[in-house]
Amino acid sequence: MSTRTGRLQCALSVALALALGAAALGRARAEDSDADQASPAASASVEVVPLARGRIPRTVMLYGTVQASALTKRTLMAPGAARVDRVLVRLGQSVAPNAPLVRLGPTPATAASYAQARSALPVAEHLLAYARALRAEHLATVQQLEDARKAVTDARAALAALQAQGAGGAATLRAPFRAIVTALSAASGAIVAEGTPLLELARAQSLVLEAGVVPNEARALAPGDAAQVTALGARAAVSGTVLARGAAIDPASGLVPVEIALPAGALFPGETATASVTTGAVEGYLVPHAAVLLDDQGDPYVVQVIAGAAKKVPVSLLGASGDRDGISGDLSPGAPIVLAGNYQLENGMKVRIASPAAQGARSAP
Repeated sequence: MSTRTGRLQCALSVALALALGAAALGRARAEDSDADQASPAASASVEVVPLARGRIPRTVMLYGTVQASALTKRTLMAPGAARVDRVLVRLGQSVAPNAPLVRLGPTPATAASYAQARSALPVAEHLLAYARALRAEHLATVQQLEDARKAVTDARAALAALQAQGAGGAATLRAPFRAIVTALSAASGAIVAEGTPLLELARAQSLVLEAGVVPNEARALAPGDAAQVTALGARAAVSGTVLARGAAIDPASGLVPVEIALPAGALFPGETATASVTTGAVEGYLVPHAAVLLDDQGDPYVVQVIAGAAKKVPVSLLGASGDRDGISGDLSPGAPIVLAGNYQLENGMKVRIASPAAQGARSAP
């Protein structure tokens, strides 16, 4: 009897425990349901800007080096075989018109040729006089007289050519105009042949930025377009003008060559610079630069707030001006663009727009 009583008491205890657990579980679920109804869904606080249309300048960026324009370069060459007595200028030096550049002297062989030409001329003139006298006495033919005249003409021409080459003594090459020495290959004491380049001059007021641009952007450039040129490391830009745009691709760089005329004295030859050329304007939506993000594939997108939820919208970049970007895409014109907090948003996430006072306080310095 006692055994049956113990078993009954044990069964009653288990049943009571199960009933108490079920009641507790029901209360917990009811509390969770009440809490869900009482608290709103989780959302992110963001700052937004209105979406507005506008125009933004379309620019092409170029990179290059300041050089003398090919149209104004002048290469001075040795007029004949000579010895470089002295180089009177340095690379990069600015020279005035008629300034001495290089002094040349004759080589031993040139000096010997000049001496021979000087002695040959009086001999030829004497033979011509003798031929005339013989012809007057009918002792020489007309052909002999003409040969003597030609010998004199040839001797004079040979002497004049050697004199022009500086064979008669030291000769000084001078600057034909105000210029900058952009290349210097002459060295004192060197023996140079006729036609050897000695130095290169460029007009100081005719420097250009020799740059290159990808073919797709080169089509938008035209002579006369305004450009803003900034030297490497400089803060201020100087105004320039597109002088010429190539009609073929440079095989060495794969770019289309472009020349931009520069103001006189604005930059140094050999200086590296960038140029921004305005080629027109493009219409689109204007948004702050911070509003444009890149996805995992590197494609740009923005986040709009539509009906209180975030929506990622792929866009195309049309250009930039200062801190604003021009974009286009399947955008909702009346929906604002998320400016701050956009990087954490996913499609469909609930957002809370910060009050204008809070946005202003946050953006104040």
